[in-house]
Amino acid sequence: MSASVSDTEILSKFQDEKTRNEAFNLLLKKYQQKIYWHVRRMVINHDDADDLVQDVFIKIWKNLPGFRSDAQLYTWMYRIATNECITFLNKKKQKNNIPLDDVSYELAESLADSTYLSGDKVQLKLQQALLTLPDKQRLVFNMKYYDDMKYEEISDVLGTSVGALKASFHLAVKKIEAHLLSHD
Repeated sequence: MSASVSDTEILSKFQDEKTRNEAFNLLLKKYQQKIYWHVRRMVINHDDADDLVQDVFIKIWKNLPGFRSDAQLYTWMYRIATNECITFLNKKKQKNNIPLDDVSYELAESLADSTYLSGDKVQLKLQQALLTLPDKQRLVFNMKYYDDMKYEEISDVLGTSVGALKASFHLAVKKIEAHLLSHD
């Protein structure tokens, strides 16, 4: 079976003990890359992102039996990934008792050393601008811009009203533009 297998098929295979592992492998094949980049754009560092993605999929494995199809599967997984990112970033701030700006600075430093942006100055500048945003605005921007999610989907993930998300995205874009213009 290919990565184009439907969420419904994956979920029904997961309910059966005999096909549970196969279902989880299909789930990984279909979503691991998307979840990885969602996490990576928040935590920047590849090793941190790798660890977090493992944690995310462990949580998905443990909680999938109780998943009710009142949300879309990927929305539910994004919510788990997003919460893991926020928890990670908060722990990082608390661990060293450092202000948010310093975490952003630290992330920007690791961004500059990152190989996934090497040679792409425009992407690097955009990522540096994104790091000046509060976590929530950065999440909204990433989900809208990179993951091409609709406001309704982002609303399901973050539990925020569509109106607030639109305002948040608009503010994020304004701050990014201001940052890019001032650092040109």
